[in-house]
Amino acid sequence: MHIVGLFPEEIENWLKERQIASFRAEQIFSWLHRHAIDDFSKMTNLPREVITQLQDEFGSVWPLELVDCRVSKDGTEKYLFSLGDGTSIESVLIPDEPRQTLCISTQVGCAMGCSFCATGRSGYTRNLTAAEIVAQVLWVESRLKTLGKSISNIVYMGMGEPLANYEAVMGSLQLLNHPKGLNLGARRLTISTCGLVPQIRALAEEEIQVNLAISLHAVDDAKRSEVMPVNRRYPISELMAACDEYTEKTGRRISYEYALIRGFNDHQGEAQALRDLLRGRLCHVNLIPINPVGEVERPSPRSVAEFAKVLEAGQIPVSIRKERGTDIEAACGQLRQTHLQE
Repeated sequence: MHIVGLFPEEIENWLKERQIASFRAEQIFSWLHRHAIDDFSKMTNLPREVITQLQDEFGSVWPLELVDCRVSKDGTEKYLFSLGDGTSIESVLIPDEPRQTLCISTQVGCAMGCSFCATGRSGYTRNLTAAEIVAQVLWVESRLKTLGKSISNIVYMGMGEPLANYEAVMGSLQLLNHPKGLNLGARRLTISTCGLVPQIRALAEEEIQVNLAISLHAVDDAKRSEVMPVNRRYPISELMAACDEYTEKTGRRISYEYALIRGFNDHQGEAQALRDLLRGRLCHVNLIPINPVGEVERPSPRSVAEFAKVLEAGQIPVSIRKERGTDIEAACGQLRQTHLQE
């Protein structure tokens, strides 16, 4: 248990056990989440004895510490954090004024084994707690506040498969969306998944209007299974049925992430097949020229542009993600893998 993973009512219970006035719970929650303070001593409206008990019980405000930070020539910042058990995770800040988008991790490593992902190549260690997920946000928010800025958007696209850590991810969403905390609108929060069908259906039942992004990357089962082993369990037909159910129940558009890999899925035939698959669906396609990992190569700008034109001609909304942070190992898991090797 760590305090940044607790809701006001849970903090209130902690206070009651220590015979401390319950109204202090909202003060503590606000300091932690709305103000993103980095030290309990900065809670200036709390008595010294309460601060001392917080320090004695929890030690530090956040359950993580910065190990490394890389800053790209394009302004992207990548952070490597160590956790209490000695493991490490990554987060990436993508500034695009006035937006400040933070990409956060949900697991130490990943069990999905996608061949083009550095995190997948390093294997899976464990799930993060809700506190460890939220702490990534609070750490970066604290830093931005010193610059007069604030996080505007959060994407659950870092290390790990968010929907494989469903309970903790839902808890973190509720904490980030809490009106007495950061109060980030649900539509500023995006969950990305490689396609866990039961969890997509469960998410459709949640009363929180988050954005959903599906990592698709191929429209043929054999080809998708080649780079995404999850497809062997949940093939494209089952995945799309779950996506249709999600859209029907929520009325929300789904973003389909399509990482373009040179010589694998960047040709016109793939674009036409993707267009046919998504035609008539409430969707948006985000084309991602892949960050080079191992033998995986980025496609040419021309092939990316031609791919997009095929989708546009089929009335499929499409955007091309800007290349960011290549010079700082910004691809998911790369910085962590470098530190592990060292």
